[in-house]
Amino acid sequence: MTSGSRPIRVRTARGTDRGFVLDTAARLAAFGPPPWRTAEELVEGEARTLRDFFESPDDGSRLLIAESGDHRLGFALLEELRDYFTLERHGHIGILAVTGDAEGKGAGGALMRAAESWARDRGYRTLTLNVFGGNQHARAVYEHMGFVQDTVKYVKVL
Repeated sequence: MTSGSRPIRVRTARGTDRGFVLDTAARLAAFGPPPWRTAEELVEGEARTLRDFFESPDDGSRLLIAESGDHRLGFALLEELRDYFTLERHGHIGILAVTGDAEGKGAGGALMRAAESWARDRGYRTLTLNVFGGNQHARAVYEHMGFVQDTVKYVKVL
């Protein structure tokens, strides 16, 4: 894929990507979180996870950066998890975000394909992700890329 006239490449994140990643993560609330969650708590939860990654990455995680030329376009945090039912290890896309300028131009798809490659290289049979039920755009993209619903989480505010 390309962004404008330059190809999109995906690489492993470096410490110098920290500011870009945290700034881009702030976009994750743009779709409108459920009414019982504030945009601030959603962004802070994701930022906390990303700060933890930069401060003490573990061997089961990888942070990928999509870029075109010298412009960073987005990132994906990949994790190793265990299936609740079988305890089988699998790959998980913990966070995926692209910049506003990169939206709809192939950066997210490039990150998704790189995540699939990462998971296959590690010998996982499955790759999972979570998405808020109301994020229809992301859900459509994931379903287009071959993801299907597994469990559905329900919440009742008390």
